[in-house]
Amino acid sequence: QVQLVESGGGLVQAGGSLRLSCTASGRTFSSYAMAWFRQAPGKGREFVASISWSGGRTYYEDSVRGRFTISRDNAKNTVYLQMNNLKPEDTAVYYCGASPTLLVVYRDLELRGQGTLVTVSS
Repeated sequence: QVQLVESGGGLVQAGGSLRLSCTASGRTFSSYAMAWFRQAPGKGREFVASISWSGGRTYYEDSVRGRFTISRDNAKNTVYLQMNNLKPEDTAVYYCGASPTLLVVYRDLELRGQGTLVTVSS
């Protein structure tokens, strides 16, 4: 069974850090771009960051640029999201997904994980 599994979410105080992981099983996604999206309570899903298949190109949503870093380890079939200087407005369920393109909307992801909750307290 092909799946993506996120981990690393939790409760953190404002200004703190978390690292999310997304591991693929059942097949390799080394030829795909990978992306992170999030959905805050009562809001729609929004793009957070994406990374090309080689890791050489990245793209960030404006509100997280400079605070979040996306990376990947194709040997481990895993993509990461390092989140620093977290703010209460970063509170959301974070989803990873595999995409044929670096710039992607959620509905075009070829595979999505179930999400991991990040809660940032003020």
